[in-house]
Amino acid sequence: MATSGGYSINTAQDDQSDESTPLLPANGPQATKAAPQCCSVRCGLAVLMFFGFAVVYGLRVNLSVAMVAMVNNSSPEPSLNHSVHQECPVPTPSSDNSTQEPDEPDGTRRFAWDSETQGMLLGAFFFGYLLTQIPGGYLAGRFGGSAFLGGGVLGTAALTLLTPLAADMGASWLFALRALEGFGEGVTFPAMMAMWARWAPPLERSRLMTFSGAGASFGAFVALPLTGFICNKLGWPAVFYCCGAGGCVWAFFWFLLVSDDPKTHPRISEHEKDYITKSIGSQGGAHGWSVPLGPMLLSVPLWAIIVSQMCANWSYYTLLTSLPIYMDTILHFDLRQNSFLSALPYLGGWIFSVLSGVLADFLLEREIMSTTAVRKSFTVVGLLLPSALLVAVGFAGCSGMLAVLFLTLSSTLGGASAAGVFMNQIDIAPRYAGMLLGITNTFGTIPGVLAPIAVGHLTKDHTLLGWRNVFFVSAAVSAVGALVFTLFGSGKIQSWAMAADKQDGAEERQPCVAAVAVGDDA
Repeated sequence: MATSGGYSINTAQDDQSDESTPLLPANGPQATKAAPQCCSVRCGLAVLMFFGFAVVYGLRVNLSVAMVAMVNNSSPEPSLNHSVHQECPVPTPSSDNSTQEPDEPDGTRRFAWDSETQGMLLGAFFFGYLLTQIPGGYLAGRFGGSAFLGGGVLGTAALTLLTPLAADMGASWLFALRALEGFGEGVTFPAMMAMWARWAPPLERSRLMTFSGAGASFGAFVALPLTGFICNKLGWPAVFYCCGAGGCVWAFFWFLLVSDDPKTHPRISEHEKDYITKSIGSQGGAHGWSVPLGPMLLSVPLWAIIVSQMCANWSYYTLLTSLPIYMDTILHFDLRQNSFLSALPYLGGWIFSVLSGVLADFLLEREIMSTTAVRKSFTVVGLLLPSALLVAVGFAGCSGMLAVLFLTLSSTLGGASAAGVFMNQIDIAPRYAGMLLGITNTFGTIPGVLAPIAVGHLTKDHTLLGWRNVFFVSAAVSAVGALVFTLFGSGKIQSWAMAADKQDGAEERQPCVAAVAVGDDA
């Protein structure tokens, strides 16, 4: 994308400086022309990460759709204390039964799991996911993130292959297996953040990080209908075999092609390596064994990220794990319709998150808005507007068309937060970005544990009222997150993050003084 010529990047301003002017005129021998993005190693890394997180979310959401096929009582009769008019009518089956394909192959085994058991199984992944966020972020920041990201995906994929066996052994075994999968996958996002702290030039952070992270929405979009198709044609066990095999194949290419740092990559050009290292400066290096944990935990901007991500993730994880059940028990879509319509919201979120990253970088490059203003604006759009649409879903009643429309619009607008709060860690402390993401994602995963359990409790009678309460709660929580980040969020590098340079013996008083010119071919 063409950018304004003749500007340079001062990547780490003083905490007391006016961060509303991140671009300074380029001059002097230190100025280095920006390396083209097309066919660059950093863009290749973004593409690999994109498909990696597509695999990650395929491994995460496959149980959500497969659960519909695995359970033999997912649509029980409504409770006697609820009137019949509250329930949506079940579509009349076609009279030409001979032309209908079965929902799954004959002989596929099913399990008698009630609504609350299903909620526990869907939330089991996040029990393990909680435990490795902070250790993963710390170790990735210290040693580099490629081994942790690749190993996390590979371990989760290998465990996914054992899902049918665990289900046959009982719900408790499946719960334990899903928790172990979460344990392995918990290091992936902190490792991604630690890698981009070394690879992403500051004025390309938004587009590179939102594109790579958008693989999650793309993975959900592809995995949900694909899971339904595989369940229909081959039976639900094949879902886990296919997803697990896909993760193993991706890991092979990851370990073959990726390096932790531009300085150690065997195929990067000198021009691109020089551009990346000079634009990031000392903040792109590994942090030491000691970290300023006390100042981190007392940082108001960090707590603004934590609270806002928790609120945003409540809605996200509610839809991610429970939307197929809503489509099945309330709207009565069949398995194939269910999986396709459940995927539509993630298509919009994927596209909008990528576009928001490009727009955010444009606003920063042209000095139209400060980093703080950009992050807050995209967070408000990505949390507040979707919350209003979730309220509308609650009033959609039995209209499947309206419900899917509002859910799709809500998730589409929610993609804007990818260029807001979800990448703010690298703004306030680039060197510790991996560990900060581990901290914020640990708290942000708590809704992943609680939301499916809450949904199981609120919807145990399978009524419209119960699901309306689910959407209302999600909307209210998202609105609180938007308010908190608007009041307390920041885009400045924090003083405790810059002090690390002095502790590590860096020679400069300001973390980065190297100027990098941004050319028209960036």
